[in-house]
Amino acid sequence: MCELLLKMENISKSFDKIKVLKEVNFELRKGEIHALVGGNGAGKSTLMKILTGVYKKDSGNIFINGTKIEINEPKDAKVNGIAMVFQEFSLVPTLTIAQNIFLNQEPKNRLGLIDDKKCLKKAQTLLNSLHIDVHPEETIDKYSVAYWQLVEIAKALSYNSKILIMDEPTSSLSENETEILFDFMKHLKEKGISIIYISHRMEEILKIADRVTILRNGENVLTQNSSSLTLEQIIEHIVGRELEHAFEWQKRDIERKEPVLKVKNLYSKRHNLNNISFELYPGEILGVAGLMGSGRTEIVESLFGIKSYDSGEIRINNKKVNIKSPQEAMNAGLALVPENRRTKGLILDHSVKDNILLPILKKLKEKLFINDKKGRDITEKLIKTLSIKTEGINQKVKFLSGGNQQKVVIGKWTAHQPEIFLMDEPTIGVDIGAKTEIIELIRSLAIENKSIVIISSELQELLAISDRIIVLKNGMVARAINREDIFSEEELQHAVQKG
Repeated sequence: MCELLLKMENISKSFDKIKVLKEVNFELRKGEIHALVGGNGAGKSTLMKILTGVYKKDSGNIFINGTKIEINEPKDAKVNGIAMVFQEFSLVPTLTIAQNIFLNQEPKNRLGLIDDKKCLKKAQTLLNSLHIDVHPEETIDKYSVAYWQLVEIAKALSYNSKILIMDEPTSSLSENETEILFDFMKHLKEKGISIIYISHRMEEILKIADRVTILRNGENVLTQNSSSLTLEQIIEHIVGRELEHAFEWQKRDIERKEPVLKVKNLYSKRHNLNNISFELYPGEILGVAGLMGSGRTEIVESLFGIKSYDSGEIRINNKKVNIKSPQEAMNAGLALVPENRRTKGLILDHSVKDNILLPILKKLKEKLFINDKKGRDITEKLIKTLSIKTEGINQKVKFLSGGNQQKVVIGKWTAHQPEIFLMDEPTIGVDIGAKTEIIELIRSLAIENKSIVIISSELQELLAISDRIIVLKNGMVARAINREDIFSEEELQHAVQKG
């Protein structure tokens, strides 16, 4: 039997008299990758924040190598060899990658001053070991979100940790980058380092984890070897019920006579778009696949007026449009569900109602005033229709789970009644239950004859929902494939890799 490294015994935690963790037990063996999974609000992050000293437990015990320890603040966790890569970034955009990695633990010279050369050298060594192709002397704000995540992992590993907690580390990574991360995790495992892995991507869990612990409503549901679990069993334990047909493709008849959106030779030297051309038809769900840097996000942000393009033509309902701002895009019947909902899709300190009504304030205006009753009615109807779990229309969005936040983003655009939805990773960072609900929402929009462009790094998701899929490579459309001509996820993966 493997040596037990960590034991969390009967851990309980409440916030404002609401019990978030109810006598939870969790064990981690030396050199083990142990997946901790559950829906949004199940208690995963709270349990790990207790382990890292962000929160204090109300009751229970923590043991390292059989010795009882107290973790009351983050430094206690570091002393005991525990580090966590949080889902929210803790990097400083204006600092270099090396400075971010060794922030508050900078190498010093004999005079006690920060040794920048040594800092760069140590950072380069660490980055090389992770196969992260970045320059440690450059500021982190020059890199995409994917590289921010990789640097966060490097920062956590710089503490010589024996227990590494990863909270959704692959949510912004491409397939290739994920494989690099997994290879490194296996290397750490061989060295005796233990990893607690939190992810909503169930396929990853079965691929990388030795054991799986499932939490639901703050309680232990299951701890079992991953080799003896199926994807369906994990999902059923997470949501507490069986989900049927959630990821089964449902063939639909799309009438492809006149496109609602036609993009022809869209080119941007700055944003790596190389003569992109495609059509989108009424009621169609067009999937967009491609590796990181292939131009996926750049396309939808150019269509929505966030990014400029040098040349090309965009036609909506056969009318040429020149969109230079999001407002012009909205006026043309477009809506964008962005990849990062927290920074680009929502105003976190505002209420559910304020966020939903933001795009339609002009429509609610009567003379000099906003019709508040009409706004409340619209919000309450959408909350019910989209099954948004909230304490009420005035609850601040920042207190909602990731899945419910994403429903608010979709809801605000549904209220605006656009003709075309552009969705960039619409299920990123949400649990399997919320993911299923969002997929059904997208399908219902298509049934209502809305046209949808959906970008996703999860090929299973694209295969479940798309009528057609275009594959991007180096800012170009490499292939356009009817969904019925794709017979497996491996086949689509091959198309993405090959281009």
